[in-house]
Amino acid sequence: HTRWATHGGVSERNAHPHIAAGKVAIVHNGIIENHASLREELQANGHSFDSETDSEVLAHLFHHAFENGMSPQEAGVYVISQIEGTFGFAAMHADHPDMMIVGRNASPLAVGLGEEASFVGSDAAALAHLTRNIIYLKDFDFAIIRPDSVDVFDATGTPVNREIVIVAASPGIVDKGGYRHYMEKEIHEQPEAIAHTLAAMTGADGKLTTPIGRDDLAGINGIVMLAAGTSHYASMVARYWIESIARVPVACEVASEYRYRNPVTSAYTTAIAISQSGESLDTLMAMRHAGEAGLQTIGLVNVDGSTIAREADIVMPTRAGPEIGVASTKAFTAQLTALLSFSIALAEARSEITAARRDELHNHIQRLPSLVGKTLGLFDQIRPVAHSLMGARSALYLGRDVLFPVALEGALKLKELSYIHAEGFASGEMKHGPIALIEKGLPVIALLAADEVMGKAASNLQEASARGARIILVTEECAADTVDFADTTITVPDVDPVLAPLLLTIPVQILAYLTAFEKGTDVDQP
Repeated sequence: HTRWATHGGVSERNAHPHIAAGKVAIVHNGIIENHASLREELQANGHSFDSETDSEVLAHLFHHAFENGMSPQEAGVYVISQIEGTFGFAAMHADHPDMMIVGRNASPLAVGLGEEASFVGSDAAALAHLTRNIIYLKDFDFAIIRPDSVDVFDATGTPVNREIVIVAASPGIVDKGGYRHYMEKEIHEQPEAIAHTLAAMTGADGKLTTPIGRDDLAGINGIVMLAAGTSHYASMVARYWIESIARVPVACEVASEYRYRNPVTSAYTTAIAISQSGESLDTLMAMRHAGEAGLQTIGLVNVDGSTIAREADIVMPTRAGPEIGVASTKAFTAQLTALLSFSIALAEARSEITAARRDELHNHIQRLPSLVGKTLGLFDQIRPVAHSLMGARSALYLGRDVLFPVALEGALKLKELSYIHAEGFASGEMKHGPIALIEKGLPVIALLAADEVMGKAASNLQEASARGARIILVTEECAADTVDFADTTITVPDVDPVLAPLLLTIPVQILAYLTAFEKGTDVDQP
């Protein structure tokens, strides 16, 4: 079990499992919001804590329950009634070595059913090499697991039946396949991920489509997109596509902020929640908020059976396969592929695109797996660039128009993986503050497409170059000579401007990966 440190420092004493009185051991994902008051109460009753974490209170609550003669079922009800916050936990007692109690609220938990054993994980993919038969617990459910049985209860202790889902995950897809890191493997899997997602978004007539009926598409008059991190940047790219191709207004919301600011929803008919795992808590809660406000909800997820997939009105799947590396790569490009297909289908339903342009885009999109495959050949060219970034204290990423979100994504990847401070800016905003950060030798990674704003973007780069920045240009082959003052130029195959964000993302991912690898950081678990 691994998790991010949320309470207390990163230390062995704060690491899981947590043990109470040598009797109860627990592991926990989530945050126990009332842990401080619970800790005080338990300490007053004689419990001694060994860590600074919120999670340890779970171990002591279970120990308290069993010491007071509660049955496992009663203990489950008691513990869940005491804690506030998010949790996915597993608990064991030394006096019951053949039993485990697990529970969840707003934190994913899957129970795998085998022929002679049962298994618990936060994701079905983690259990893929053990079983395909999965039970997903609902919020405030708990289960008592024994070698020959799994009994599920709701928060009151009432037995409940939860559907057994047959998942399609294959055991072979969760290993590294000969690559050094999962991230490296997943970068190379993008042609396949895009192809599979395209297949899922292609109808029997060979045209790009969506799981949404044409009449429902035509009724979409405003979209709010809800996401976090990389998925949020995918939504920002999609906003350019949807507004320019389908002429539907789009708002892109950071999911963690959305429900807390009392948003006005009357301008929108539809909410699209984007999450690779389908379990991102902030995105799930934002989608629920939008649904309660009367919006139709669409879940764009990579995991069938995930909470968002189960709760959304409509599911729009990506088919990237399990993504193990923390830094998203193939899920991002699969999301973009699905969102571009959605944009075209929406435009067609609203009569905002000609048949000729639709077919032209369709033909270009079908070439994406091949073009991405060619772009993956840039590893050797990018390696010395990554080596040169190792000693950098900061880096800027610049992009204009639809490439601005790609600049944000590039900056996120670099700082997340290599711990180099990096920021992404819209190229046109250089003179409104960021230019003050430019100093001699500062790496500026510039994204440039052969589109109508290419000239303006090149002018913005000239400003940075004049102040001594080291310009690393990532562009299409046909635009390479536009910025003849670049210190380094990395080119991708020429592509329709609409598809440029997808292709120019690949070198940005490779650069972040190789920089982190050269620095020796933990690429898969930064």
